[in-house]
Amino acid sequence: MKTNHFILVLLGVLCLVACNSKDNKLSSADTSNFENIYLGQKPPGLIPELFAPEIIKTEFRQAAGIFTPDLKEFYFRRRGGKYKNNALVVVKFEDNKWTESLVAERAGEPFISQDGKIMHLGKKYRERTTSGWSEAKSLGTPFNNYRIMRLTAASNGTYYFDEASETGPLRYSRLINGVHEKPKALNIEDIGNWNAHPFIAPDESYIIWDDQREKGGYGGADLYISFRQKDGSWGLSINLGDTINTEFADAYGSITPDGKYFFFHRGYGNNKADIYWVDAKIIEALRPKL
Repeated sequence: MKTNHFILVLLGVLCLVACNSKDNKLSSADTSNFENIYLGQKPPGLIPELFAPEIIKTEFRQAAGIFTPDLKEFYFRRRGGKYKNNALVVVKFEDNKWTESLVAERAGEPFISQDGKIMHLGKKYRERTTSGWSEAKSLGTPFNNYRIMRLTAASNGTYYFDEASETGPLRYSRLINGVHEKPKALNIEDIGNWNAHPFIAPDESYIIWDDQREKGGYGGADLYISFRQKDGSWGLSINLGDTINTEFADAYGSITPDGKYFFFHRGYGNNKADIYWVDAKIIEALRPKL
């Protein structure tokens, strides 16, 4: 009986070791999946975390972060130190490591199309080439008439953009027969002042932006979202709450191309700002139940 009992215990231990070994292999595999995307960072939960602070230096002003669709190139603007203007910087995965390089000493706020072929930079854009990106080109009329800071595009080609103005609305311009129509003001009834840095969902089901309000906000600038209603109109703005918004300037919101994470910038003043990320479930939690 003792021999049988020993054998049973031994089998149990071996089974446990095998299971633990299997779990460890799975954990290792899961981690390795992120080695060449998201700058190799461990994904955050529902509390915002600094994004890649050991790679993206935190002593400067970093803002307007955006990924390419394959998640292997991260573009953002940096100001401070040797960067006297808003320089466009990229960190990309090359030769099995993440490498930073300067794209332009001065550039608009980047947004990359869903197919990865166009990088919008306000009222300018660059096209993907075999060697990188083309020189910046103008969007032309009528966009040259606006002081655009950030322009983003839906999957159907509709542009959504802001204007560097205290009272200016967010605007959109549909792509009709290959031509963008004259921009129209976006009708969100309770929008604030200094409406800026819009991010449109690929399917146009929601739009995220930041603005400043005398009442109802947490700081200098807060992030808001509006969901499209069944009739095509836009719902009232929803503050993203104190998990995202603080007494500082919280701005430049965007969702990663895979829809999993929400990125934003937190500005502290004096050319100091950092890029944060958080699970995009916080956005879905705000979606009204229609």
